[in-house]
Amino acid sequence: MTSTYDLLNQRLSVAFDSLVPGADPVLRPSDRGDYQANGVMALAKQLGRAPREVADDVVARVNLEGIARVEVAGPGFLNLTLTPGVFGRQLRGMLDDPRLGLPVTTTVKTVVIDYSAPNVAKEMHVGHLRSTVIGDALARMYRFAGHTVVARNHVGDWGTPFGMLIEHLLDLGEDEAIASLSIGDLDSFYRSARVKFDADDAFKERSRARVVALQAGDPETSRLWKILVDQSVAYFAEVYAKLDVTLTPGDVVGESFYNDMLDDVVADLVRAGLLVESGGARCVFPPGFANRDGEPLPLIVQKGDEGFGYAATDLAAVRDRVSNLHADELLYFVGVPQAQHFEMVFAVARLAGWLPDSVRCEHVAFGNVLGPDRKMFKTRGGETVKLVALLDEAIERADAALVGRGTELDPTERSILATQIARAAVKYADLSTDRERDYIFDLDRMIAFEGDTGPYLQYAHARIRSIFRRLGEPWRSDAATFALANDAERDLALGLLAFPEAFEAAFRTLQPHRLCGYLFDLAQRFTSFYEACPVLSSKGALRDERLALCELTSRTLHLGLSLLGIEAPEQM
Repeated sequence: MTSTYDLLNQRLSVAFDSLVPGADPVLRPSDRGDYQANGVMALAKQLGRAPREVADDVVARVNLEGIARVEVAGPGFLNLTLTPGVFGRQLRGMLDDPRLGLPVTTTVKTVVIDYSAPNVAKEMHVGHLRSTVIGDALARMYRFAGHTVVARNHVGDWGTPFGMLIEHLLDLGEDEAIASLSIGDLDSFYRSARVKFDADDAFKERSRARVVALQAGDPETSRLWKILVDQSVAYFAEVYAKLDVTLTPGDVVGESFYNDMLDDVVADLVRAGLLVESGGARCVFPPGFANRDGEPLPLIVQKGDEGFGYAATDLAAVRDRVSNLHADELLYFVGVPQAQHFEMVFAVARLAGWLPDSVRCEHVAFGNVLGPDRKMFKTRGGETVKLVALLDEAIERADAALVGRGTELDPTERSILATQIARAAVKYADLSTDRERDYIFDLDRMIAFEGDTGPYLQYAHARIRSIFRRLGEPWRSDAATFALANDAERDLALGLLAFPEAFEAAFRTLQPHRLCGYLFDLAQRFTSFYEACPVLSSKGALRDERLALCELTSRTLHLGLSLLGIEAPEQM
């Protein structure tokens, strides 16, 4: 179905275009009508005419079918009020559409989404939260829109630390090491190896020799390395399951995957005349990048010892994703501090011809998670907060909140619901913040059933479903018609019809907070509607209309939350 916004925008665009080709009506929802067109002033400036005169001209040219009233306000704003018939047709279309008006793309793209990226033999911590949650929400949105998503979990599974980790594994014995790693005690394993490396020269030499063997492809060393990787990936999968994230072990494509491609990366750069030697290293100097002294800034591809760093691996990944995966879009969900690194990697990839202009390549940056002191979120002991511990505490808080509310559920049901609420609290707090901004991690606020929180939206959905449980009889939506005689009914209908635009805004800009803001606004509109418009005590067509508005609201909340990776329980 075509959304209300698109219908109006198409009509207005024809009128605007007849005066200046390509002119934008700048259509927005408005409380001074149903919608407002704000593009007249810009149009008048182009024409060199008075704005109100141009506004009258636009009104004379626009197709007014379905528009009950057009008011020219202020210097030339167009306030448009729709007829009940337009609302009725659009709401009826939503009721009959499982996608609630969200279209499926007609141009399917292959989209590689790089997110989460923890390190092997290290536990996931709060620093991985934003990449994981935001990346997963956008992956869900892309899939729902009909695109082919290739998730890439670019884990750190290579480098010099693996020498000491493999030697520590041998010292412990494989069975004991596997037992330690399988319970998720990765940090202790890593710290013990580091302490031994720093204190024992013999262990240090063995570790360095083991790195050489690993890089040379020694079979036994590779087997031991794989134990570390496999145990870590299994642990990551448990964390993702706890958070309800769609990443799987099959999505793990770590740094090691690109090792065999690095020599070809260098050869391609040499052939392109881009690679130069600087300070013993082999570098590329992409135009437009300079250090604090104004000197050209290098992207180091190969170090003086002939080793490769992150830049080489990231270049190989771009090259592989475009040439082998045939990606149309590359999205990297990585924190703001890595902005310049990725800008340089993308610039070099384009210079080398690996990244054509037709491929969208974007670093989707995000801010930090802060503690109550507005500093980086740490434990009281100053350590990084483990993601599992954070989720466990959220579940405990959610369970306590359910007990406090007197929820009548058996322990198993309450445990499931507490987990759903905890996930919603953590994810929504992250997703509802403009991703480029920092936010404060405050579980008391996040778990609350009031305010702009995940649990509030879950509760709003569950409260609507309780209306249908209390109805006590089957209800069929095909009986509903929409007179929308009450202002609260009309306001809720406007909110429902704005769902496609809210999704499109979040999807197009890679900004999930736009969808979060829409869902919170919709829940508030429903509260106003429910207070003003009795549902179950209404009769006949009025009750059917109000039940249909309830049904559409619950379905919109359910679908909107699911696109963010948040469950919508039927009962709370």
